[in-house]
Amino acid sequence: MQTRLPQDVESPEAGLARLAAGTHDDPHAVLGAHPEPAGDGVELRLFLPGAVRAEVLGTQGVALPARRIGHSDGFAWSGAAAALPPHYRVDWWDGDGHLHQRVDPYSFRAPLLSDHDLYLFNEGRHFRLWQSLGAHATTIEGVAGVRFAVWAPEAVRVSVVGPFCRWDGRALPMRSRGASGVWELFVPGLDAGELYKFELRNRHSGAILLKSDPMARAAERRPATASVVAPPPAQAFDDAAWMQARATLDWQHAPMSIYELHLGSWRRAEDGSFLDYREIARQLVPYVRGLGFTHIELLPVTEHPLDDSWGYQTTGYFAATARHGSPDDLRFLIDECHRAGIGVLLDWVPGHFPRDAHGLAAFDGTALYEYADPRRAEHKEWGTLVFNYERHEVRSFLVSSALYWLQEFHFDGLRVDAVASMLYLDFSRRQGDFVPNRLGGNHNLEAIDFLRELNTEIHARCPGAVVIAEESTDWPLVSRPAHDGGLGFSMKWNMGWMHDTLAYFREDPLHRPHHHQRLTFGITYACSENFVLPLSHDEVVHLKRALLAKMPGDRWQQFANLRLLYAWMWTMPGKKLLFMGGEFGQTSEWNAGTALPWPLLQQDAHRGIATLVGDLNRLYREDPRLHRHEFEPEGFRWVDCEDRSQSVLSFLRLDAGRPLLVVLNFTPVPRHAYRVGVPRGGVWRELLNTDSARYAGSNLGNLATVRTSAQPAHGHAQSLELLLPPLAAVILEPG
Repeated sequence: MQTRLPQDVESPEAGLARLAAGTHDDPHAVLGAHPEPAGDGVELRLFLPGAVRAEVLGTQGVALPARRIGHSDGFAWSGAAAALPPHYRVDWWDGDGHLHQRVDPYSFRAPLLSDHDLYLFNEGRHFRLWQSLGAHATTIEGVAGVRFAVWAPEAVRVSVVGPFCRWDGRALPMRSRGASGVWELFVPGLDAGELYKFELRNRHSGAILLKSDPMARAAERRPATASVVAPPPAQAFDDAAWMQARATLDWQHAPMSIYELHLGSWRRAEDGSFLDYREIARQLVPYVRGLGFTHIELLPVTEHPLDDSWGYQTTGYFAATARHGSPDDLRFLIDECHRAGIGVLLDWVPGHFPRDAHGLAAFDGTALYEYADPRRAEHKEWGTLVFNYERHEVRSFLVSSALYWLQEFHFDGLRVDAVASMLYLDFSRRQGDFVPNRLGGNHNLEAIDFLRELNTEIHARCPGAVVIAEESTDWPLVSRPAHDGGLGFSMKWNMGWMHDTLAYFREDPLHRPHHHQRLTFGITYACSENFVLPLSHDEVVHLKRALLAKMPGDRWQQFANLRLLYAWMWTMPGKKLLFMGGEFGQTSEWNAGTALPWPLLQQDAHRGIATLVGDLNRLYREDPRLHRHEFEPEGFRWVDCEDRSQSVLSFLRLDAGRPLLVVLNFTPVPRHAYRVGVPRGGVWRELLNTDSARYAGSNLGNLATVRTSAQPAHGHAQSLELLLPPLAAVILEPG
């Protein structure tokens, strides 16, 4: 006679039916060893789709045959509990006669994640999420395997799938952790390197989804999209001295000159394939060090499906792209940079993500990571989705991603992409095509709170790391502390300076007097934020032309203008950023599909540009007058900003009262006996002249030194009479 079960207890048959239907959220309640309803023994239940025979290995190594339950894919064995080890092996044979073996995942009864982890995650305060969710090769109760966990609150069933189960979503259903929305399962016998995904069934529509792991720390190389169980880090960092020094560095008053690069197109192998991170390190580190840059900035190395996206449409927020090797290979690259005294920044994209079916979009069949309302969820201009910053779990995910790269890979900072798109609800939208905030305005209030929290956590947990905003509007206090009402970023790209400068340089010198204010206006707000002066990848693509090609005039004038542009940038207050190829005057637009045109360096004019960049970097790094007060008004003083008729600017850079004179001639006309007032009398020494033959210029200059005369000019009692070369800058100091 069958014992009647209480009405709130599911029968094994009903549980197996729900497993077969893909609607069970607690397979452990059905599978594994359970006390028999009557008696002292246990009933062991297995769910083995496609199996024709199964047995269990008992405590003495005795095979215990399992019987099929009805016509289902369920099998059972009943007997004394002592006949079973705590974690028993299951053997089963499929219809082709192949033997399969594994320790039963459902013999592990204890929860895998702590209630505290789940609480912090749901509260939006779990900032080391990569240690909890995702896939982790580990050992539990003496058994090696992989622990899987994923957030999918609107799923009625989640399974981990991969080659280990023939990608069959019925084989390894996961256990729901209730209201947390997290699902978990430990699968014995798996190890690092396994491919996997999650198969989810939406509770409302019944739709079946196959998704990569949002928390995956490694992924297949595109176009494949499976996640990969990452091994524990094996690459040991040898940068303790660097990290210790960084933690106490006064970065606001230290030089920062950034070489921005895209790893896939900086250099390529001879056959056109990608270089791996280790080979890039061997070539890149001496190159960047030779040019004198203090930092490199990597266009997103987070995993992304499409090469043409440059990495800005991220699908793997914890996975370094497999295009260039393993996570350990990337660690090697960063470690080599640090050993050479070069910092490494990461482009990071928390503002939007792509719609790829295997990614975050509609992850559990609902708007999980994105907003539900399409008026908030979509960036129509980019075809991407916007993170839902209202959700606590999404904030945990994003802050954890940022900290992961900083803490686990030793990146020295993040450049946060497209901050304006996060701040404004009507970003790139027509009037009326957005949902106002609760105050009736167009600011994304929860995104603002997220950015403040992000920056606060980074600065607290990663001493010396910087966070740089690409923010293109006049939003106030971007680089001011969150506790003072700012957004908390360390620095902000000065997009206004960049647009004004490039617009000016595109003008024919004949017309430049009418646009003089484009150069002088920027200094009026230069200390309102901690600015980076960027000449970035965005300015050399999409028919904008290479920097050299933007310059007017004949070939000689184009090179002279480019040298003058760099002198202007390196001597103005603000940290520096130059995109790869600009350092030698690339002639064509950047093409992410090919390597930079390195043969250009065989030509004198291009080699001269590279030499100048190196000299500017060295002067900038070594002379505190150029970097000590980049964010403070005492570091800059105009000598003459009004000589628009001759298109000449002159100013002083200062530190502790020591002046450095910069004079720039923006016309192709040499200016003889050009008088400039200076604060000190005596001999002044020419430190750098962009028209020097060293840089493939015409070699006009001031014969190394110039002596002042007692002729007042520009409010000073002493003045210099200079020869200003055409389309050139000269830098002098009292000596």
